[in-house]
Amino acid sequence: MSKPGNWVGAVRTFASDVTEGFLEIIHNSFALIGLAVAFAVVAFVAKPELRTQGEAQLRDWLQERHVAVVGYTPEPEAIERTTAANPKELPKEQAAVAYWISKKYKVAAEPIAAIVAEAFELGTQQRIDPTLILAIMAVESSFNPFAQSSVGAQGLMQVMTKVHTDKYENFGGNHAAFDPLSNLRVGVAILKDYIRITGSVEGALKYYVGAANLNSDGGYASKVMAEHRRLRQVAGTSTPTTSTRPALVAKRLITPEAAQATEAVAASNVHDDGTLARSSNL
Repeated sequence: MSKPGNWVGAVRTFASDVTEGFLEIIHNSFALIGLAVAFAVVAFVAKPELRTQGEAQLRDWLQERHVAVVGYTPEPEAIERTTAANPKELPKEQAAVAYWISKKYKVAAEPIAAIVAEAFELGTQQRIDPTLILAIMAVESSFNPFAQSSVGAQGLMQVMTKVHTDKYENFGGNHAAFDPLSNLRVGVAILKDYIRITGSVEGALKYYVGAANLNSDGGYASKVMAEHRRLRQVAGTSTPTTSTRPALVAKRLITPEAAQATEAVAASNVHDDGTLARSSNL
């Protein structure tokens, strides 16, 4: 065979050897990977804590990658913290009230729907017309859950948080005053107590605004009752009326110190035009 022929044969032999060697390396590598995976599976099965740790590391890595892409940490559970509902899913009268409030007070219908639903549920439980509860919120805060008066009344129903600290203990502390539903529940509890003490809605409203020991509430009760009538019209006549009874105690059981504090708060709420500012439910 000529020299060129020998050269070509040598090249072919070399290429064949290289190819076989490369395939052998790949085969052995896959075998090693397979063994590693098998050992890992056995280890995860034998020790669940390793599997848990591995899953946690994988989740952390995936979350870091996601944060790097979108620019913030996702919180799928955030929806559970919202106070909102679909007004279309409410009973007819509640939906009508929610849409009416949303339009008049320029607030979103979804959070108002949740508040209306809660007011109707609480009203049924406590035998208080839910539209009265909503009327108080309208006059007190215009449905602003973060409202605060100059004397420290806070939230939707403008509860005096420092005075009613004990009531907020059931909701985790005073900061719950800014949770709409917690503030609503505390406010209704206070209102019910005042209705029981005075035996009338008007008397309870005078207490609620902090004018229990004053001759006049500055028109507060009239304003609430006017809004109450409008809301009741929107809802129809199906809403329950507030349960009252004649007051059994002629003299209010308020200590002189508490009376002075109540009068001071109410006085601080009186505008020059004689009307009371948003509430002080001492």
